[in-house]
Amino acid sequence: MAKKKFDFRKKLFIKNRLVILNEDTFEEIFSFKLTLMNVFVIFSLGGIFLILITTFIIAFTPLREFIPGYSSSELKKNATELAIKSDSLETALKKNEAYIHGIQKVLRGELEYAKFNKDSILAEKDEPSEVNMKATEEEIKLRDEVAKEEKVSGEKKQSKNKSDKK
Repeated sequence: MAKKKFDFRKKLFIKNRLVILNEDTFEEIFSFKLTLMNVFVIFSLGGIFLILITTFIIAFTPLREFIPGYSSSELKKNATELAIKSDSLETALKKNEAYIHGIQKVLRGELEYAKFNKDSILAEKDEPSEVNMKATEEEIKLRDEVAKEEKVSGEKKQSKNKSDKK
């Protein structure tokens, strides 16, 4: 088995001649001295070169838009603009609905006209809900634990840096 590997290695570096002849006159037009290793290296480098050129063409030209799942930058920009417009239209619609409900209350007699004001209706709709932002005991304990761990890890890094400098 070792003999076959040795023979194969020898065959890789044996020089061969590639000759191109004119068939009618048997005149030598072109000749090369090649080894199997040279041929292998040339084809490998050619394949890598073709892959790189193809990748660059697809990555840096508009051809990338034809790849399924890849959207163009213009399409992304338009989608973002439309999302922003739809959000603003949704808030305007909610404000208009609140105003119409207020007018309906006035027409039914549930609300006096003197108390009816567009700004007051919109202010009722925009009021944020009350949220308790105070930290609970569990959160305070967790914060203390994290602070201790950060302090310990910071001390370890400092001692490690000092030992590395020595």
